[in-house]
Amino acid sequence: MTNWRTRPEQLTGSIAPVITPFTADGEVDHASLANLVQWQLKQGSDGISIGGSTGEPSAQTIDERADAIRTVLKTVDGRAPVVPGTGSAKLDETIELTGAAYDAGVDAALIITPYYAKPTQEALYVWYSTVAQEYPDLPIIAYNVPTRTAVEIAPETVARLHRDVPNFVGIKETTKDFEHFSRVIKAAGRDLLVWSGIELLCLPLLALGGTGFVSATANIAPGATKRMYEAFHAGRMDEALDIHYGLHPLVDLIFVETNPAPVKWVLAQRGLIRSEHVRPPLITPTDAGKDKIRALLAEGSDFLSPVEDDDTIAGGN
Repeated sequence: MTNWRTRPEQLTGSIAPVITPFTADGEVDHASLANLVQWQLKQGSDGISIGGSTGEPSAQTIDERADAIRTVLKTVDGRAPVVPGTGSAKLDETIELTGAAYDAGVDAALIITPYYAKPTQEALYVWYSTVAQEYPDLPIIAYNVPTRTAVEIAPETVARLHRDVPNFVGIKETTKDFEHFSRVIKAAGRDLLVWSGIELLCLPLLALGGTGFVSATANIAPGATKRMYEAFHAGRMDEALDIHYGLHPLVDLIFVETNPAPVKWVLAQRGLIRSEHVRPPLITPTDAGKDKIRALLAEGSDFLSPVEDDDTIAGGN
């Protein structure tokens, strides 16, 4: 069994940033979460992440997020790495949740830049250094998503952290500025682990030496997302490009309305989770949104991962 904590360079491929299922009453649905994780592993995902933006972390308590991480770890049972999002807008919550994840046995922690406050680059350096020093044998991965946080971690700051903090190993880049990806790797060095969180930049990042993807598309097309990574590394570029372009409708589907509402609706319709519920301030897709989702599902149907009868959960749609 691989110890990914001590060998984070092996955290490669497609790590699926799964949604957090809720019951129709709005409680965390651990049975649906376990079912979803089992399906992800069956479809070939290289790892599981819970608690990133797709997991609605800001709508949950720290205890709820920690319990979800434990459910994922129990379900995965060592078969793949578990890299949860453990960040918050507050340092004490980030340290608390990262500690709970560490104690539960996660392989690395994905920590979002603190949102709303718009910290300076020096403040971001202090933030990540502080969390990393609390858990010096846990690989720490920054999560840069400026459209949600209103702050971007600069390439020079990433390079400084990678140089100064031994367990700061990489970054998930969720910015459409593809030049930024290149500048981060150039500044920090090619041993920095870099994942794309922008769906249509997953394949291009590999050409720059990227590590893999943490792409929301893997919620509904984990098999195709994994095959795209494999095709690139096997030199089958036509196949990789076919998948990249074939996934376009499913990428568009995810963002018909605010992610993860469309994805949850699809997963519920396919019987993988029991409810499409999202917590406020999000809402389930509107009727007009569902019409668009259905059309995009039909267009991208060749790249959807199959759902067999034994993949569905009792009480699902």
